[in-house]
Amino acid sequence: METSDLRIALFSGNYNYTRDGANQALNRLVGSLLGNGASVRIYSPTVAEPAFEPTGDLIGVPSAGLPFGRGEYRIPTGLGRKVKRDLEKFAPNIVHLSSPDPASHAALKWAQDQDIPVLASVHTRFETYPRYYKLGFMEPLVVKLLKRFYNRCDALVAPSDSMIEELLAMDMHDDIGLWSRGVERTVFSSEKRDLDWRRSLGLADDDVAIVFLGRLVMEKGLDVFAETIVQLRKRQVPHKVLVIGDGPAREWFETNLPGGIFAGFKTGADLGQALASGDIFFNPSITETFGNVTLEAMACGLPVAAAGATGAASLVNDGITGQLVPPTKDKETNAAAFAEAIAPYCTDPALRMSHGAAGEARSREFSWEAINQAVADTYIRLIKDRRALQAEEAIAAASA
Repeated sequence: METSDLRIALFSGNYNYTRDGANQALNRLVGSLLGNGASVRIYSPTVAEPAFEPTGDLIGVPSAGLPFGRGEYRIPTGLGRKVKRDLEKFAPNIVHLSSPDPASHAALKWAQDQDIPVLASVHTRFETYPRYYKLGFMEPLVVKLLKRFYNRCDALVAPSDSMIEELLAMDMHDDIGLWSRGVERTVFSSEKRDLDWRRSLGLADDDVAIVFLGRLVMEKGLDVFAETIVQLRKRQVPHKVLVIGDGPAREWFETNLPGGIFAGFKTGADLGQALASGDIFFNPSITETFGNVTLEAMACGLPVAAAGATGAASLVNDGITGQLVPPTKDKETNAAAFAEAIAPYCTDPALRMSHGAAGEARSREFSWEAINQAVADTYIRLIKDRRALQAEEAIAAASA
């Protein structure tokens, strides 16, 4: 069986209506699959003005806005007759689920009824989200629901070795492969550093800019980031703060980061320029399964200070390309540890340059072509395994 024989039905909670690392990876995957002759049909919520044009054929599914002030995201509420008819007409030989939402649950049941194998990809630490909205008591329930969902699939893929280890430890599945992430080297490179752009924001050439990059939502560790800056200021460590991104928690972040420079949302070449124009990348998030932004910062030659959790732990070589800080549930303790890790970069240019250069060299190990082919190979394996099982069952039934 070849990649060109694949007919993939891909379900996503957010394929293109709001830009994030997960849907960027999914769109790249679809582009790679289509380029190799596969047929792909994507099922996801759609909006009138999406963040970007989708790669491949996108079919809308019923959806509703999320609560808790997160209405920019939509939750797929099911499939509906129209989507089921489209699925039947498309006749996939593999189903790919990228988020454990109601539509994916329905798609999983549909695939099982049709005797079609299912692959699920894990993109974020959903079980950690309740703690950022004062709902930490729900975390065990979320873990239980995720476990039930993922174990009904034929296999999982996750974007980092550290995330695979975490999923295995939580007994989410016993067949988990690696679907890593690549970096666009024409966009992210130390050569994109632009002193004129820095100066336009009020950054002097000798200022050391600590960068935050990502969607401004609390689960990205904004509280730890802000408290770490407080700690650095108390220690009188010279630095500036550069925030690249936007989101519903921007007002909170601006209030808690007085003097911070907010460059706003950036994409493409503008994003590469902004990121490379920083000096230190700080990523306190523990919700990442890979950390695309961390890899992009490394490609731009920035040393990284990150939480030693899933994602960053598989990217950052501690003490070589950056510093990994073991996460704790106490914000002030966590922030103090991050301040300790970041301070030397602010005062030692040679250390900053050395770790940044090492990170840029490591980023070259991540090739999109090989990474996406690994997913296609997993599709093929699951289809072959299912067909072999079907053949065995047919022989057994005939001889009964």
